[in-house]
Amino acid sequence: MVSMEVDNLLQRKQCLYQSLDESFRIEKEVYRGQQYSQLYFARLHLMRTLLYSLLPNWKPYLPVCTVLGLEQGKECIIVGTLYKHMKLKPSILDEYSKERSASPLVQRHNFTHSDDNLVLEDESGRVKLSGSLLLPSTYVTGNVIALHGKETSAGDFLVEDVLEAGLPQQIERPIQLGEDKYVVLISGLSVGRSSSNPLQFQLFVDHITGHLGDEKEQSIAAQTVQVVIAGNSVEVPHGLLNGQNLGSKDQSRLFEPIKELDILLTQIAASIPLDIMPGSSDPANFALPQQPLHRCLFPGSSAYNTFRSCTNPHCFELDNIRFLGTSGQNIDDLGKYSEANNNIEFMERTLRWRHLAPTAPNTLGCYPFTDRDPFYVETCPHVYFVGNQDKYESRLIKGSEGQMVRLICIPRFAETGVAVVVSLHCFYQLKLQKYLSF
Repeated sequence: MVSMEVDNLLQRKQCLYQSLDESFRIEKEVYRGQQYSQLYFARLHLMRTLLYSLLPNWKPYLPVCTVLGLEQGKECIIVGTLYKHMKLKPSILDEYSKERSASPLVQRHNFTHSDDNLVLEDESGRVKLSGSLLLPSTYVTGNVIALHGKETSAGDFLVEDVLEAGLPQQIERPIQLGEDKYVVLISGLSVGRSSSNPLQFQLFVDHITGHLGDEKEQSIAAQTVQVVIAGNSVEVPHGLLNGQNLGSKDQSRLFEPIKELDILLTQIAASIPLDIMPGSSDPANFALPQQPLHRCLFPGSSAYNTFRSCTNPHCFELDNIRFLGTSGQNIDDLGKYSEANNNIEFMERTLRWRHLAPTAPNTLGCYPFTDRDPFYVETCPHVYFVGNQDKYESRLIKGSEGQMVRLICIPRFAETGVAVVVSLHCFYQLKLQKYLSF
């Protein structure tokens, strides 16, 4: 009888994991009062070198000029960083002006306007861009692109064609053999929110750890090799964070959501490898790249070697399938300062621009790096995910050199009860798992 029970035990599948977060860590960085101009210069130098290498296959017959070297009516190519003049862009100075303080400020979700215009700048100068080909609503401050055009009598640069960096090279996807394996992506747990339902997340935990369902469901659960939590795991009552000293009761309320989260994560880490990324509502640094949540916050789950506290953005490989993801701040910020049909389109743009956070540091906080830009996408991922979105969206995009990338918008779990299951063997096939509690 005992031997039969042992034979029926399901063994969880294993896979080879490699963390690629080194470029997002800032422990070795030293702040010496540097400004953000050095980050922009590093980005321009990096991207310009890349764009120059693409010019021979684009328009080799045209000369390359600097902004200062433009001549009226002469066609050429210029490469530089875009700056977007925005009529509605918020300014800290406006908040303190007497005129604005007298009238109530209306919260806007998007700051684009039909009068917005683009300027391209390099080390030599800047020039206003004109023409209908380059839409200000599509681009943001911080994009580095190459433009074909000519200077007009008005001193503008009339854009006739645009060259973006395009998808980077991709490591070859391994030929898959044997049984399938799954990665579960989830975000926006918001433990501690008054409207959140703890039973919902407990149902998720019980399901992926194999404590729910029939034999078929449990066999699928045994094929889950990785869980990734993409930010906003806890939500602390905002009234407590007012800069005042907290009493013992308030301190307990402040730590209670993290304690509750640790109990749930311990159940997962005891069974499945778990990566947790910080988000905008988590107890981590505000500026990107966000550093890993301190392990002392999770005394229970951090005792397991399957528990990994990771950066945001987060990059890793599972059986040579590369994953790249963020907790959503980069896409949310693009949604404020540019326009698209959906958030998947924003995600695709960041890959084709080869930059995860082009709006940083202009409107998105980030660390003032001096000699590198960690948000530059050097290698094309197979799966690119973004957490804490309003709804689930997905798209498979293809590059000119055969690259295939699965884009995934992960919805907030506390609001939708949805987790995304990705197949490692066929990453272009997904499954949604919805958890409802009654």
